Amino acid sequence: MVSFCTDARAVYAWLPSVLVVAATTSIQYSESFAMESEGTVTIRHNEDTLRVNIGGDLFTEYVYRGLAKPILYPVIGPHNIGITRNYPMKPNVPGEAHDHVHHKSMWFTHGDVNGVNFWAEGPKTGRIVHDKILRIEQEDDRGVIQTSNRWLDADDTEICRDTTTLAFIALSGGRAIDWITTIHATGTDVTFGDTKEGTLGIRMHPNLRLSNDPGQGVTTANGRAVNSEAARGPDVWGKRAKWVDYWAVIDDKQVGIAIMDHPTNPRYPTWWHARQYGLVAANPFGVHDFEGKPEGTGKLTVAAGESITFRYRFIFHEGDAQQAKIAKQYERFVGVDARSADTAQPPATNQGGGN
Repeated sequence: MVSFCTDARAVYAWLPSVLVVAATTSIQYSESFAMESEGTVTIRHNEDTLRVNIGGDLFTEYVYRGLAKPILYPVIGPHNIGITRNYPMKPNVPGEAHDHVHHKSMWFTHGDVNGVNFWAEGPKTGRIVHDKILRIEQEDDRGVIQTSNRWLDADDTEICRDTTTLAFIALSGGRAIDWITTIHATGTDVTFGDTKEGTLGIRMHPNLRLSNDPGQGVTTANGRAVNSEAARGPDVWGKRAKWVDYWAVIDDKQVGIAIMDHPTNPRYPTWWHARQYGLVAANPFGVHDFEGKPEGTGKLTVAAGESITFRYRFIFHEGDAQQAKIAKQYERFVGVDARSADTAQPPATNQGGGN
């Protein structure tokens, strides 16, 4: 269980079945999400990765060294189909565009944190550096990885730290990942700038794109998209929504990805940086780009010594959004189990502009 303050209201939220302790944040999983699972979740520690298997088969790997940021790659969905783009980790996969080298499968970063660009990659950008593994848990149809990371600028000066908790859940007909990142302002105030370049992102398989790009070798796009507010296709970009869902036919199977924003997150429901070329990112900061409001409207400052938590769920499913009952899945995600309440204190933040 964890309490946060959103618009001056304490909100309590619980997610499904293992207790996960994340620095100053505790999250009690309830049985309200319990579903028939497709197999046991196991986690194996390799040299620079943590491999997550479901029923003995690869689901994903948490890659925490060797890149500019920790990522999940690959991500294997229903029917053993790889659901994210392989480039640049595997650079020669036919049919994939070789653009945006920083779009590496699944990640959490932002394009302006105290003026440092953690979204892009280059000699003058920031890096998110693995610090330590805090905990690994395995319990039947779910597993948990918790890590701490340091956000460094180009001169290796620490801007902030994070505690990231990833829960991997086996479902009947699909799989889910809960991504919970707590940002700690360890030294000075930490300000997330108003830019569309952020924040929790996934670069999807080329078939899930909404449009082809023959010049980049992409000719198999057949993706469809919808959000919780009934916007469809390209119209999901820059809109606020509780969730977005993309689906397409890959290897003769219809599969999809839903990404869900939690009501305890700042500025819920979030805006979505959801492009036609396969990038989808939840971004609560880019108000200027998304709505044309004055620059800086969307910035958010975490006071020195304080923390703020962001929580999302990915569901990798069969069928389209309606067949996968994504609206119902969302209700399970945000469901409250009053039996687990406690009095944890919310982090204090100063939210500049926006709402």
